[in-house]
This record gives sequence, C-alpha cells and structure tokens, in this order.
Amino acid sequence: MSIAPFDLDNPYSALSLNTKTTNAWTLKQAVDGAARAGLGAIGPWRDRIQEAGVSESAKLISDAGLRVSSLCRGGFLTAIDDDGLDDNRRALDEAAELGAPELVMVMGGIPDRDLVGARARVEERLALLVPYALERGVRIALEPLHPMFVADRAVISTLGQALSMAEPHPVEAVGVVVDTFHVWWDPDLESLIRIAGERGRISSYQVCDWLVPMEADPLLSRGMMGDGVIDFESIGRWVRGAGYRGDVEVEIFNAAVWATDGDQVIETMKQRYRDLVLPGLIA
Repeated sequence: MSIAPFDLDNPYSALSLNTKTTNAWTLKQAVDGAARAGLGAIGPWRDRIQEAGVSESAKLISDAGLRVSSLCRGGFLTAIDDDGLDDNRRALDEAAELGAPELVMVMGGIPDRDLVGARARVEERLALLVPYALERGVRIALEPLHPMFVADRAVISTLGQALSMAEPHPVEAVGVVVDTFHVWWDPDLESLIRIAGERGRISSYQVCDWLVPMEADPLLSRGMMGDGVIDFESIGRWVRGAGYRGDVEVEIFNAAVWATDGDQVIETMKQRYRDLVLPGLIA
C-alpha cells in the first residue's frame, strides 16, 4: 500500500480522489482538481486511463505531485466462456506503469445459477494471476461487495470471504479492500478488520456513505460521507488500529454527485473527510 502518514498540518495528505466520484471529469480534470485541492493521491479507473493513454496518464499524475492510491478495476473472473485472464494481465501492466501499488478486483457474478462453481473459478483464476502480479510488483486487492450484488457483480460478499480467498497467497500479492459502503453492516467487521491487519492484508480503505432511502438503482446509492447512516469514526478507528497507513480513497457512485461541479464535490469531500472520517484515523 502507498504510505501516507497522517499530517495534522495537512489533514488531506492521505486523502485520495477516486475518479468515479467526479465521473464527468476527464483524467486531466480529475488530476488537476485533486492537486488544486491539496489532496495527496488519486485513484483512477481504467476507463479514464485508457482514454488518456497509460504513459500519458502516469506523466499527468506524477507531474501533479500525486500518488496513485489504487487502480480500479480488474476481476470478473467467474464467466464460463471467458477466463478473464488476459484483461486482468493488461490491468496489472497498467497498474505497474502508473505506479499503482494495488489493483482493485471485483470478482464477478453468477452464471447459470452456479454460485459454488463461480467461486471455485475465482479461486483457480486468481491463483493463475498471482505470479504475474508478483512480477509486476502490484498487489491484487480483493473487494467484497454487499450481498445484494452477489448475483451480477461479486461472489465475495464479506471481508471474511475475501480474507479466506487471499490466505493461500503471499501477502505482497493479494490483499483485501475495506470499502465502507459494502462492509459497514457486518456484525463481525471489527474483528475481521483486526484479523486483516494482523495478517498484513489491508490493501485499500475506501469510504462513502449508505443512503436511506436507497436509489432505484442500488449501484447509485453511494453517498457523500454524512449523507447516510455509516459510522466512519468507528470503522476508521478499527482500520487505523489494524495498522493501515495507506491512503483513504473516496469512491462515490451517485447521479446527483456526478451532476455537481467537480470542484464543489471535492470541497464537500474534504470537509466531510475532516469532520467525519479523520477523527477515527487519528484517535
């Protein structure tokens, strides 16, 4: 993970803008906006990287003085007719060229009503990708998604499942993502974060809120911190207590946020981070 010690003189030194949060912006706009706001890092999605070109993207980010907190995303390893390995190798190459320490992976949904088979394919294909990830110096970051996404997006639903899937592999090759939107509800979350920390497996900490009521499309129900029900101070305290010292990445899928001026989104993001997220991380 990228090391970003918390600097109380610059509370945004460990704050990262995921490009989905300012979805209407190009990569250059997102990089410029993050740098202008004094953030320490950016978490690009591959669509933005591919639009700009990998080499040009790496130069844009480096010239702006930003770290790459992670690259989103790889994964989708559950299909029967396409093993997904070639695309994930390309994603690992992109991450390496960008200097991204982590490639976030969402594992994919269930084809042909076969959940057991889908999970088995993930395990088999992950094992094939690990040597390539080690060669590239990029860690695969397994992201569990809320159980409502198990059918179409992620057959890993809990941090515990992600840890079990990571365990056969070297720590430097496979870690797990703690994304508040997806894991806040888990009654075992505190102990699982502690275990993940003890095993050195926490790759990424992503934050956004769970809105009530939800949007008609649950995928777009990720809100700005403070607009929903998540207790960021407690989760941040657990993550910090588990030894995580990487960037804190804000990733929001929300039509209203996307329609808002990007600079205004970042200013709101900074304020909510300072007031709601940072207290747990520096407690």
